[in-house]
Amino acid sequence: MVTEDFKAVEYTDGCLKLIDQRQLPAKLEYVMCRTSEEVATAIRSMIVRGAPAIGGAAGYGVYLALKESGRNADLFHKLCLSLRSARPTAVNLMWAVDRVMKAAEDSGFNAETVLVEARKIEAEDIAMNHQLSEIGVSVLRHGDTILTHCNAGALATCGWGTAIGVIKEAHCRGMDIKVFADETRPLLQGSRLTAWELQRFGVSVTLIPDSAAATLIRDGRIDAVILGADRIAANGDTANKLGTFMLSVIAKAYGVPFYSVAPTSTIDFNTASGEFIPIEERAADEVRKIAGISIAPEDIKVYNPAFDVTPHENITGIITEKGIIYPPFDLNIERIRKGEKL
Repeated sequence: MVTEDFKAVEYTDGCLKLIDQRQLPAKLEYVMCRTSEEVATAIRSMIVRGAPAIGGAAGYGVYLALKESGRNADLFHKLCLSLRSARPTAVNLMWAVDRVMKAAEDSGFNAETVLVEARKIEAEDIAMNHQLSEIGVSVLRHGDTILTHCNAGALATCGWGTAIGVIKEAHCRGMDIKVFADETRPLLQGSRLTAWELQRFGVSVTLIPDSAAATLIRDGRIDAVILGADRIAANGDTANKLGTFMLSVIAKAYGVPFYSVAPTSTIDFNTASGEFIPIEERAADEVRKIAGISIAPEDIKVYNPAFDVTPHENITGIITEKGIIYPPFDLNIERIRKGEKL
C-alpha cells in the first residue's frame, strides 16, 4: 500500500496533530489541539478541511471533550455540540461527533473506548479511500486527462484521498494519467493543496484558472471530471466546493463524464435532496484579500458561499467504497442504506 509522507489528521502524545493547511504550499507546519474547542476552531478556520478529514478530527475532538468534562454528562454534551456546529455543510462532521458520542454514552463514558472509536473512524476512512480508489480507477483509461476542482486528496481525508485517491491509484498502475487542477478561488485549495499534493506524488498536473476549465472541456481536452463531495443527499444531489455545479453543467453540455467521489459516510440519508443542504457562507475578506493583501475595494459587498449543490441529473456516477452509484440515484442510495450490494 502506497502512503504519503504526511498526515492531515493524527492523534499522538495526548493531542490532535493537524497540518495547518492555510500555510501550504509555502510551509508544512502542524497545529497541536489539546482541547475540543481548539479542534472546533481548527475546523472553523480551515486549518483542517475536507469532509472526511473534518470527520476524523471531530472524532478525536469528542475524546478531548470527554477528558475535559471529567465525565460530567452535561458539560460533555455542551462541548460536543459546539464541536458539531463548527461548520454546517460537511455531513462527516455531524456523523463523526454523533458516532463517538454514542460510544461514550454506551460505555458509561469510558475514555479508552471513546479513543478506540475515534481511531476506528480514522482507520476506516483510510481503508475506504483505498477501496473506492481501486473501484474508481475502472472509469479511467490509459492516457486520460482529468479535470479536478478544490482538493479531495490525502489533505482532505485521514489518508490517501477520494477523488485524488482515484487519480493516484491510476498513476500507481502506470496509466499515464494527466490532471488539470482548477485553482479554486477564493482560498485556492486547488493551487495550494491539490497541485502540491499531486506534484509531490509524481502525477503530471497542470494548474489552471477556474475560468479556463470551460474552454478545455469544449475543446475536447478533458476525458472526465472527477472531484470530491462534502454532502450527498438521498436523491444523489451533491454539495461540493463552489464552482462544482458550473463544471457539471459544462461537462453535461459537452458529453464529458462527471464523477463525484466520496465514502458512504458522506451520504446524508436523512436529507431528501440538495435543496435541504445548508450552504455555509464565509467571511467577505476571503474574497477581498489574498494572503492578507487587498485585491478589492475595502468596503465592497461580497457574496462568498463555500459550496454549491450539483443536481443528480448532472452526475454520471458517485464513486464509493461500496461501488459506483449510477442512476437512478435515489433507488441505489437506498440500497446502500439497507446494506444491499450495488
